[in-house]
Order: sequence, then structure tokens, then C-alpha cells
Amino acid sequence: MEARLNLFGNALAATFLRQINAAGKTVSDSPLPASTQELVKIRASQINGCGFCLDMHTKDAAHAGETAVRLNMVAAWREAKVFTEAERAALELAEQGTRLADAAGGVTDEAWANAAKHYDEDQLAALVTLIAMINAYNRLNVIVQQPAGDYEPGMFG
Repeated sequence: MEARLNLFGNALAATFLRQINAAGKTVSDSPLPASTQELVKIRASQINGCGFCLDMHTKDAAHAGETAVRLNMVAAWREAKVFTEAERAALELAEQGTRLADAAGGVTDEAWANAAKHYDEDQLAALVTLIAMINAYNRLNVIVQQPAGDYEPGMFG
């Protein structure tokens, strides 16, 4: 399988990716816990059907010490006892922020208030921008049908 467009080989796309990756560094260096960041990226990528991002972020999370049980339960986080209340609030916000087109009301006040109980303003800013960013990455990869499965942790950084 080959991508419809080589995002890494096209000059315009490569320039865009460098810019979005620089924005991503702002989020990854934020006070939002790294494990929460990976869980959010995984959940949004599951919803969007982005194999490339799922491959990357599940491997990165495992490489950073995330357990297989937690990784396997992300899609069913509501029923899983392995996530903290803060992680559950972040996953709810990620789901609602990812499914904007599916939800007439967008992100609910309840989901926002729950996230705000667990995260300070800088962490909320990181969470919101992370959700927007992973959705952008997902859309890029899904549109071009970027193949998945060959990612190795650290290969892009």
C-alpha cells in the first residue's frame, strides 16, 4: 500500500508538517501529563480511523511505559477501571472535540467543567490544542491513506 500523496516528499506538505510539528512540541513540553497526551491522541485516532497515528501513538505510549491493559482499553474507557478521573475527563473532552460534526451541541458544558476540575488553565490550553492538532494529523493521514505499521518509536525526532 502506498499513500495517495507523499506528505514527506512534497515540499509544500513537508513545510506544513514542520510547522505543525513545531506547534506539537509546544504541547508535548506543556504541563499536561505525557501519558494523558498519548491517551488523547490514541482515542481521537481511533474515532477518526487513522491507522498511521494509532501505530505511532500506541507504540510511543508503550515505549514510555504505558501498560498493554490501558492501551487495549482506551476505546472502552467508560467501562474501564484503569483510568484516573482526570484521564477520563480528558478522554471525554477528546471524544466530544473530535466528534464536532456528529454532535449538534459540540462540546458540552459538563464535559468542559469536568476537565476544568482536573486541569489548570495551562493544562486545559494544552489539552484543547492537542485535540485540535491530533485531529489535523488524523485528517491528513486518512485523506492520503498513509500506510501504517512500520513506525518505530523516536523515528521522527
